[in-house]
Amino acid sequence: MIRVTHLYKSFGAVKAVQDVSFDAPDGLITGLLGPNGAGKSTTMRLIAGALEPDSGTAAIDGFETGRQRLEAQKRLGVLTDSHGLYLRLTARENVRYFGQLHGLRGKELEGRIDTLIELLDMTEIANRRTEGFSTGEQVKVAIARALVHQPQNVMLDEPTAGLDVMSTRAMRGVIRQLRDDGRCILFSSHV
Repeated sequence: MIRVTHLYKSFGAVKAVQDVSFDAPDGLITGLLGPNGAGKSTTMRLIAGALEPDSGTAAIDGFETGRQRLEAQKRLGVLTDSHGLYLRLTARENVRYFGQLHGLRGKELEGRIDTLIELLDMTEIANRRTEGFSTGEQVKVAIARALVHQPQNVMLDEPTAGLDVMSTRAMRGVIRQLRDDGRCILFSSHV
């Protein structure tokens, strides 16, 4: 579960997030909807611990990101608006690297990678360098990277932005599967 309580964040004179509070429970998809510039991505960065709030708290499974950042982040998988892939690595290597950062090794890690490659229909791109990938291919790798450690809580910042119709449909299927698995899904969109 993700719990946000009275979050505020300003950048100089710009008030990006003002008194945002909500609960995103396990087994449901919670949406942050609003136009570009409404503060959705900033709210997600505050939840993930990538930004410090001016005031208020964000907690993941009871761990506050301000005071217990590492414990909170272990329980969170994040798809950001910028995918940040390592272009010289293959899709599989990108996912493996993030699994290793989460302490996974050996057969367990390789099994999770294989499962995600199948789930996200990445077989054709799994062993290609990510340089030159389409937006849809980049999103698939970024999602696999976010899910490799099997987090209970998943934040998806505009996961269908730039995707074609078939990739959008596949993404919705993955999101529904995560919900059906009992995970907490926090999803942002301006659509």
